[in-house]
Order: sequence, then structure tokens, then C-alpha cells
Amino acid sequence: MKKLTDYSIELENHPTKDIQDQHANGSLSVIWRDWDALIDDPKMVYVSSVNVSERKGPHIHTQRNSYFTCIHGKVVFIIQEKSGNYIEIESSADNPVMVIVPKNMASAHVNLSDDVSKVLTLADIAWRPNDNEMTNISFDDYNWNKWKSN
Repeated sequence: MKKLTDYSIELENHPTKDIQDQHANGSLSVIWRDWDALIDDPKMVYVSSVNVSERKGPHIHTQRNSYFTCIHGKVVFIIQEKSGNYIEIESSADNPVMVIVPKNMASAHVNLSDDVSKVLTLADIAWRPNDNEMTNISFDDYNWNKWKSN
């Protein structure tokens, strides 16, 4: 695994083989290993879904760093930097990229596939109901319409 940008990590993707005749039967994507030292030990791991043509966020997590990887379908993550610039990073089952959203950084993600997308998330602080560490915001100057045709 190597860091691509401040907000993304390229994941190792290895083909898997049938034990009888060695034909390719799938793949294995490495999400986290304790010895990679690219992210702190996760305190919570979960999978969330995003319905067709839907988005989650934008919001800010004030206490936790989050690491997202789309494991089914395709999503685009939109991160708003402190400067106001938007960074867009796609992650999909076919091209698994881990997206890093540091605490106090605004983000959202949009499902780009024709089916429900699923996102695997690692967080350095476990979520609890009513913990009030998330603030909803709006990206008033962001062009959400560009994702409607996908």
C-alpha cells in the first residue's frame, strides 16, 4: 500500500487462484495491516450502504479520522479542504482506493453505480449513538448535478 495523495491510499490487490487448477477465481484487496503504519489502529470497522443516486453528507466529524473504501459498486468522495477547494476521489469494487478524511474536514460521498454501493469504513474513534461529534453542513458552491448522469 502506498499513499497517493493526502486523501487517498492505493490498495494492494492480489488475484486469488483455485486450489485445484490454479485458474483465477477472484481477488483480495488489502485494506489494513498493523505493520503498514499508514493509519492508526482502527477502533471501529463498519460497512454502510448508499442507495442509487443518493449521497451521504456533507458533514464534518469533529473527533475522528475516517478511512473509506468502496467494496461494492462505485462512489465518489468529495472532500472540502480548508481553502474551500474540493477534492474528488473515486473508489469502486473494481478500483479499490482508500479515501482518508481527517477529523474536522468536510466530506460527502455519492453513489455512481446503478445498484446500492457499499463502503467499508475504518475509524480511529468508535461511533456511539448521540455522541454529537458530527456537524451537518452544505457545499453551497458545489456542482452536485455533474454526478446525476453517472
